[in-house]
Amino acid sequence: MTTLYKSLLGILSFLVISAPSPAQEVGNPDGDRRILVFTKTNGHRHQSIEKGVATLRELSKEEMFSLDHTEDSLQFNPDTLSLYELVIFLSTTGDVLGPAQEASFRQFIEGGGHFMGIHAATDTEYDWPWYGELVGAYFESHPELQQATLQVVDPTHTSTSHMPERWSHFDEWYNFMDIHPGINVLINLDESTYEGGSNGAYHPIAWYHSLGGSRVFYTGIGHTEASFDEPIFRRHLLGGIRYCLGIQ
Repeated sequence: MTTLYKSLLGILSFLVISAPSPAQEVGNPDGDRRILVFTKTNGHRHQSIEKGVATLRELSKEEMFSLDHTEDSLQFNPDTLSLYELVIFLSTTGDVLGPAQEASFRQFIEGGGHFMGIHAATDTEYDWPWYGELVGAYFESHPELQQATLQVVDPTHTSTSHMPERWSHFDEWYNFMDIHPGINVLINLDESTYEGGSNGAYHPIAWYHSLGGSRVFYTGIGHTEASFDEPIFRRHLLGGIRYCLGIQ
């Protein structure tokens, strides 16, 4: 065996041993921070859903989380949900889960899984009171898209610590009903800065709370595709994910 051949063989052996496995390329080094994004709609479908999924993928890669996306409600079964730590409802609308899937999802939450809702997640499952308590409120109405000012109520939270105290943003501003009294408001919408608000001085637009052992985060921002390109909103989403996963 020549000296050159031995050198080449040594280099190839090093590359094979050092090459990352698929499990190392996807997810964090422990392989256990898995997120499921659910985007099924049974009503209005937001054009921003695909952009939102792509953005969440990008954010998850930055943090070395593993993210899957589905619109198949049958994935809400004990075996599949047991693979995930966090489920995100991204602009879901209407009745998206059947009774068996509802039972599995509730079992997931009560077993220590976590939940994050984005925009139309509050326009979902109106006939399921437990879900209303989980997400924190239900969508009631909205005016036309317009600029409005958001007031950061809690600047210490990981989803808002990067935000200015007052932030002007263009979006579709939801009015809510059945706002759960147990939510912790992160951002309040200043109704004096736009037309069509109906909640008054107390108009939460992003919040967090806990349900049993589950950490829950919701943001009403995210109607437009352009929102998902905004650095402030992207960091807001990432902060929500980090909160739900217990990362400060």
